[in-house]
Amino acid sequence: MSFIHRAREARHIGKPVKRKEDPRLVTGRGLYVDDIKLPGMLYAAFVRSPYAHAKIKGIDVSKAQKIPGVVGVFTGNDLRGKIGPIPTGWMLTGADLKVPEWPAVAYDRVRFAGEIVAVVVAQDPYVARDAVDAVEVDYEPLPAVVRSEDAIKPGAPQLHEGVPNNVAFRWRLRGGDDFDEVARKAGRVIRQRMINQRLIPSAMEPRGAVAEYNRYTGELTMWITTQNPHVHRLFLSGILGIPENKIRVIAPDVGGGFGSKIPVYPLEAIVGRMAIELGRPVKYVETRRENFMGTIHGRDHVEDVEVAVDGEGNVHGIRVKTLANMGAYLSTAAPGVPTILFGTMLSGPYKIRSVDVDVIGVFTNTTPVDAYRGAGRPEATYILERVMDLVARELKLDPAEVRRRNMIPEAPYTAVTGLVYDSGKYLEVFERALKIADYEGWRRRQEEARKEGRLIGIGISSYIEMCGIAPSRIARATGFGMGLWESAIVRIHPSGKVTVFTGTSPHGQGEDIAFAQIVAEELGISPEDVEVVHGDTASVQFGLGTYGSRTTPVGGGAIALAARRVREKARKIAAALLEAREEDVMVEGSKFYVKGVPEKFVTLQQVALAAYTADKLPPGVEPGLEATVFYDPENFTFPYGTHIAVVEVDRETGAVKILRYVAVDDAGVIVNPMLAEGQVIGGALQGIAQALYEEAVYDASGNLLTAGFNDYLIPTAKEAPKIESYFYETPSPHNPLGVKGIGETSTIASTPAVVNAVLDALAHLDIRHIDMPLLPNKIYSALREKGVV
Repeated sequence: MSFIHRAREARHIGKPVKRKEDPRLVTGRGLYVDDIKLPGMLYAAFVRSPYAHAKIKGIDVSKAQKIPGVVGVFTGNDLRGKIGPIPTGWMLTGADLKVPEWPAVAYDRVRFAGEIVAVVVAQDPYVARDAVDAVEVDYEPLPAVVRSEDAIKPGAPQLHEGVPNNVAFRWRLRGGDDFDEVARKAGRVIRQRMINQRLIPSAMEPRGAVAEYNRYTGELTMWITTQNPHVHRLFLSGILGIPENKIRVIAPDVGGGFGSKIPVYPLEAIVGRMAIELGRPVKYVETRRENFMGTIHGRDHVEDVEVAVDGEGNVHGIRVKTLANMGAYLSTAAPGVPTILFGTMLSGPYKIRSVDVDVIGVFTNTTPVDAYRGAGRPEATYILERVMDLVARELKLDPAEVRRRNMIPEAPYTAVTGLVYDSGKYLEVFERALKIADYEGWRRRQEEARKEGRLIGIGISSYIEMCGIAPSRIARATGFGMGLWESAIVRIHPSGKVTVFTGTSPHGQGEDIAFAQIVAEELGISPEDVEVVHGDTASVQFGLGTYGSRTTPVGGGAIALAARRVREKARKIAAALLEAREEDVMVEGSKFYVKGVPEKFVTLQQVALAAYTADKLPPGVEPGLEATVFYDPENFTFPYGTHIAVVEVDRETGAVKILRYVAVDDAGVIVNPMLAEGQVIGGALQGIAQALYEEAVYDASGNLLTAGFNDYLIPTAKEAPKIESYFYETPSPHNPLGVKGIGETSTIASTPAVVNAVLDALAHLDIRHIDMPLLPNKIYSALREKGVV
């Protein structure tokens, strides 16, 4: 990890400080949902449908009820009226959105394999799972449909009443000039169908929940694998019919999420209701197979792309028709992912004059789809970066030159989609990436390798990402269920130690140290003196959580503003202690001194003590030393960059080896380079995995064939290449810290970089496009078709 441009030097921000939580986690002292053990705890297990589409004619639970240790068996009919339907939180505007009922426990029909049809609760988890096998369900199988293209055809199986042709919504965005007119003037249209395949998030920790109900107070406490505890509490209040103030949601240590722990699922509501009904604590944790079948999936787009280009390689317009497979039901944020987060990014970092995108959301008999790392932005970037290479191929230009001719030089810049990019030196960062990766040198080596029969390719991916998901006015205008501000309390204790309460909910990103560094920077103290508290609705004020690379830009922004308010109050108190005018009090680190008399000072610790002992408080200043901020940014942030991959394809097997990978990213001010580099490396591996390995596959009947790691390929350390990470800082003006977000950038950039590299290796063989994942058998088949092997 290296910086090629720093925005500023600071005392704590920008330093690679080690994560606070790691010693506890790596020594086995983490506390995850499955570690929660309460007296008298019961264990739930779910009866799941083996069919993707079927009527439930009857359920016989008598045998299961007789098994020793079974406390209760509940069907969907038993729980109707006690558990409400699972809601959708993004009521997409202007799209004729249809939101059919998603019952927590199916009672009349199942619509995807793995849907819950009954619940068993027992004194032992193994007894509960044995009892699941004793529940007899009489199904009437129905025809299923798993591909979005098939689901909208006349005569296709219909999943929901009132949803003709299985169309959940139709969303259109037109930006700039009319595409047909732009295409006519440009003189050339290049067309390509692209598949952005379905992915399974595969977080290290499956989902789970523990619920405890207090009959005397009517309070329900739940430990949940969630990325947004307060949102979970709000939704559960409506689903369970319990006042929000009577529900406490705790997110203990959470083993990754990648978006899959944003949604509210049936399991949390079921476990909560079981605890209420039975009067004892109840736990449920998924198996990995259940996780693959019941936790949301990601992506799954079919894209028909047209690009208007002139003879010089200038891209004037792009038109995309997308079929977005939504699965059987609309999950929490699902409607906004293939629309708002996708369509608005289809001009990317390029000077494109016309964008026309038409998205049809389609119900199918598959697991529901929602936000997965990048969420809409990877799909848009994949299209754009494949387009740039297709233009280069068609016009016999270098792919780097095509991007150079089309790239926005710098920001601020208003894109044709209406987004206002915040800051950046796009073209300069692009050129730096080419130089660092030795692009021209690899082109020469590629020619030499081809003479030897070797297949080497160089792939470029230049991206921009809309993140720091926040502005409430924009979120609400698109139909999002809440504003997307964030909250923070910064409290200095009498001893001078600091506690931060954040409404975000980190789950592996290392924000404990990043937030401590922010506070340390603002107050002139050590990060070791800062405690960060999050993930408990009983101790933390309402907040919106962690997703969309918003935690540092929005949550960190709120913390910085709260710390500044605390500092200003401390300055007033220091002036009273120093018997000086407030305007004469200077701040240096954690010291307050009188201007021109640096030896006359008080420390922040002395000021804090005075704030609580009420010693010499100035008139109008209340005791205590803390501040609360609810921060609503004016705009998104827009990290960008260029990633370059160099690969070699084995012509005998079709296997791909990554020879070099360079990432140059501008994520604004980098709070902690060690954390940022970790995000770049992890994100790159997830994007590479989509390019080369991962795909959720269903058979025609709706059975998930890739329901475990034996069949669903994710890269291991053996497949992981070295990721060379470089940062270029241009501060964002849209938040107090100048940060932009780094959690999803690499996932967005890496997939097209690797795909372009592989297809560049095959370009001289007239192989134009292969859909992901680029498995060896696909590449080998393409080579055979061309007579190469």
